Amino acid sequence: MSTEVLDKSPEDPTTTKRTDLAIEGMTCAACASRIQRALGKLEGVDDAQVNFANGRATVLYGAGLDDMAFKSTIEGLGYVVIDLGGIADAEERRGANLFRRLVIASALSVPVVLLSMVRPLQFGDWEWLVAVLATLVVFWSGWTFHRAAWMNLRHGSTTMDTLVSMGTLSAWLWSTVVLLGDIQGGHVYYETGMVIVTLILLGKWLEVRAKHRSGDAIRALVDLGVHKAKLEDGSEVAPDDLEVGERFVVRPGEKIATDGVIVEGWSAVDASMVTGEPVPVDVTVGDEVIGSTVNTNGSLVVEATRVGADTVLARIIKLVDEAQGSRAQVQRLADRVSAIFVPFAIGAAVVTLAAWLLMGNSADAAFTAAVAVLIIACPCALGLATPMGIMVGTGRGAQMGVIIKGGEVLEETRDVDVVVVDKTGTVTEGRMELIEIQTLDGESDVILGLAASLEARSEHPIAVALSSAVAEHGSVDSFSSTPGIGVTGLVDGTEVRVGRRQLFDTVPAGVEGLAVAAEATGATVVFTGRGSTAEAILVVSDRIKDTSVAAVAALHDQGLGVILVTGDNLRTAEFVGAVIGADHVIAEVMPDDKTAEVCRLQAEGHRVAMVGDGINDAPALAQADLGIAVGTGTDVAMEASDLTIVTGDLRAVADAIALSRRTLSTIKGNLFWAFAYNAAAIPLAASGVLNPMIAAGTMGFSSLFVVANSLRLTRFAGYRDPRKDRIAIPAKETVAK
Repeated sequence: MSTEVLDKSPEDPTTTKRTDLAIEGMTCAACASRIQRALGKLEGVDDAQVNFANGRATVLYGAGLDDMAFKSTIEGLGYVVIDLGGIADAEERRGANLFRRLVIASALSVPVVLLSMVRPLQFGDWEWLVAVLATLVVFWSGWTFHRAAWMNLRHGSTTMDTLVSMGTLSAWLWSTVVLLGDIQGGHVYYETGMVIVTLILLGKWLEVRAKHRSGDAIRALVDLGVHKAKLEDGSEVAPDDLEVGERFVVRPGEKIATDGVIVEGWSAVDASMVTGEPVPVDVTVGDEVIGSTVNTNGSLVVEATRVGADTVLARIIKLVDEAQGSRAQVQRLADRVSAIFVPFAIGAAVVTLAAWLLMGNSADAAFTAAVAVLIIACPCALGLATPMGIMVGTGRGAQMGVIIKGGEVLEETRDVDVVVVDKTGTVTEGRMELIEIQTLDGESDVILGLAASLEARSEHPIAVALSSAVAEHGSVDSFSSTPGIGVTGLVDGTEVRVGRRQLFDTVPAGVEGLAVAAEATGATVVFTGRGSTAEAILVVSDRIKDTSVAAVAALHDQGLGVILVTGDNLRTAEFVGAVIGADHVIAEVMPDDKTAEVCRLQAEGHRVAMVGDGINDAPALAQADLGIAVGTGTDVAMEASDLTIVTGDLRAVADAIALSRRTLSTIKGNLFWAFAYNAAAIPLAASGVLNPMIAAGTMGFSSLFVVANSLRLTRFAGYRDPRKDRIAIPAKETVAK
């Protein structure tokens, strides 16, 4: 059990808290629905979600409620609340228990089926041997079903176990009555009850094994963790004992202990397990590195910047874990159907029994049809359809460096038709460099020195590029910054301005001509001068990422329009937009105007996805129908988004949308076949076409089909698959304008 405060303070009575619980003993979706209803009825609970696939419950509630009430409520229903870290062990125990019961059931069922079906093998009073073996299988191997059914009955509810227990006990009881009462013409159905137990145990065991595979991705992330960090003095400590600012050594071939910045050395870092990037990235002094990634060929000294739960890997694990416990809107219909399906199935079985008897059929035939209806109607596949799809899809996303925050996000991708992409740091490298300074009077060194000194007071990427171009800076007074326009101040007593055209009262024609020529090459132009007249231009360039062209082509391939939005000047923006193939360019946008642009597109009827990486992108990410944060950006952007890509490769955005859509499509396919199975199978069972043994087999197959169909998502490759050449994808007609 874990609890966290989502907002305000723990003492505030209006604070919302969240508690996660691991539950042992759920056998089907009806169990999850029953627990969810009970938790939701507790006073003070705002929302309760129970996920059968991962055995988790998530409860949102007010500060006045004690979370121990949840444990007592769950255990009062007959289930067990276990430690969150013990989910894997609980599943392993359940699998081992199912396997033992399956082996005994299989070993005893084979001779019984042969004796019941092959007349030459039958000997005198063979039915009594069959009765003994059937009793062992029905009551010992099938005990888990009977126990769960009885517990549910005590609380006035029914689950899948109710159907299985009723079906197998009915077969055993009828056969025993026939055997003891020596009813003429009666037939024993011991083999039916035994085979039903065996097949359902087989299906459950295979289901547990398959569900275990769906958690491979998150377990792989957890296993990435480093066990020891080597400090500069040669001593070793656990990574959790590192403190921010502490330095540690990473030798070639070792994993980096925690998130940090390189202070000595150079190397190439393989971050593929976290970012999905197959090629190691060159790093040197000043570059940030992610904990648990692999240092390939050089020795590094790293200064820790994040430790423990604040690291990128820990946050990814937390986000994926939360996403796998989430529910999509499409699950609501399945929940409603599952809640009423078991009572419906029992009623259908009773009606089937009565109808067969009223039509003059034998009690044997009527009984067989009724049991078949009970078994075939189990709604296991319905309960697994959505959570299995979400678990596998989000897990595969984590392997690719794509963090999907929940089931609701999957549905938002369905209708998105326009992607708004920020330029700096998303389409481009985000590292500005001063290319040259152009003046009309030849005082370039003096003007550059003044501009660099002034920009040294700013943290804007362009300011960093300008200030680093000069080794020594002058004294700055009266510094003033206007967001999106520029900076002014006194440098050694001289008034200096650096920024856009709007910052100056006068821009001479010659300076304007230089600016136009530079902007035509795609460079960013910054005006500077002493006083209110622009005297020179500073030509700054931000290189377009090698993958941006392929990324836009991949978005077009999915029928999406691409709009490039930037605060840069129109000429530069149009040049970059033309290079990457954007459908439309919106330039010279102030930070606050990005949200307005998203609102405008939404007002025109578009479903908008916003891609950004900076603090100024956070409002637009929150406003968009689908917010996608580039994980190399700020924490604020990641918190405001629905999807996060851990890499800076824009193709990951196309992967994120494609994977989300594929996952949603898989969930819908699961639900369709689960509904179709029950809709078609119940009439067949009621009409006598399917006997109970075949019904048990097909019920297990339906659940396995849902699991197997979900596991197909593990093969999702995406647009960054090195086996594919996605550069030449033809762009489709889009609606971006």
